[in-house]
Amino acid sequence: MAHDIKLWAAELGFDQAGITDTDLAEHEPLLADWLDKGYHGEMDYMARHGMMRARPHELLPGTLRVISVRMNYLPEQAAIAHVLSNPDQGYISRYALGRDYHKVLRQRLKKLADKIELRASDLVARPFVDSAPVLERPLAAKAGLGWTGKHSLLINRQQGSFFFLGELLVNLPLPVDQPVEEGCGKCVACITTCPTGAIVAPYVVDARRCISYLTIELDGPIPEEFRPLMGNRIYGCDDCQLICPWNRFADASREPDFTARDNLHTPELLALFDWSEAHFLKQTEGSPIRRIGHRRWRRNIAIALGNAPPSPAIVDALERKREAADGMVQEHIDWALARQQAKLAQVDRKTERLIRAVDKGMPKHAR
Repeated sequence: MAHDIKLWAAELGFDQAGITDTDLAEHEPLLADWLDKGYHGEMDYMARHGMMRARPHELLPGTLRVISVRMNYLPEQAAIAHVLSNPDQGYISRYALGRDYHKVLRQRLKKLADKIELRASDLVARPFVDSAPVLERPLAAKAGLGWTGKHSLLINRQQGSFFFLGELLVNLPLPVDQPVEEGCGKCVACITTCPTGAIVAPYVVDARRCISYLTIELDGPIPEEFRPLMGNRIYGCDDCQLICPWNRFADASREPDFTARDNLHTPELLALFDWSEAHFLKQTEGSPIRRIGHRRWRRNIAIALGNAPPSPAIVDALERKREAADGMVQEHIDWALARQQAKLAQVDRKTERLIRAVDKGMPKHAR
């Protein structure tokens, strides 16, 4: 049955499936230490369930095994370098360019459970995709889907790290898979490349410094110390994955639902900033981006506009949107305006110096 489950998972579009038991006891002290240090920031749900995250059998009594699956999400022609090197465009983490992965994976896991139930009528199963307190990466590592990298994400030797994870808890005593050998070695590229220094130690991320947390999870103001470091990243950040040498093996997703939407693939910041709330909701329908809401969307884009090259058009857009914004968004607009105005003033001073230098070198009759 374990063999057939993996075949069925592949038929349903998963790129790999593995099976593990529910014992995550060795991760409990690591989780407790991470929470004690406050690295979860305002993600109160991380602490709400205590050590249940390391005890999947408490979520579904009778659980004996976890079927862990992964599905690649990197879209064809991801245009990563193009957007990151163009500060007038907004960079959106590549996982969020298509349909909300929660729905896609959960539906497939339910279908997998249906197939299993045809063979095991006494099946009790429950699917999870970021929807319950489960340590999904340690489970996936135990199931042999990859190893935990120093950036805390799972890495697969054949396909890198651009994939989603999901779990199906079952009450069947299936044979388990073995973990794979760790492959990071002495490499610390992900640690050194992080724009905000969020990877505070190998395998440890302080979410409060992470751009993904700041742009997606944090509801209030983004600390000023991080704003200049965010560049044009308006939803999430992929830097620690982009630098990882194992991602040279990353395959593009075979899933049509993860195809990049035209309006989000290489978007102009000024166009995005002009979206009304109704337009934002329409354009992000079925997308994971919708969960942050229009308010945080405007906040994030305001920062990117402040980091963009000096432009009177940006100043005009910021000033036009300021009055209707709430206090939190106004704060970020004011920050962006100050950045833009300072850069424009610097350009003016350079232009004046150049004109004086040229004028000084010209003969009087030519002035």
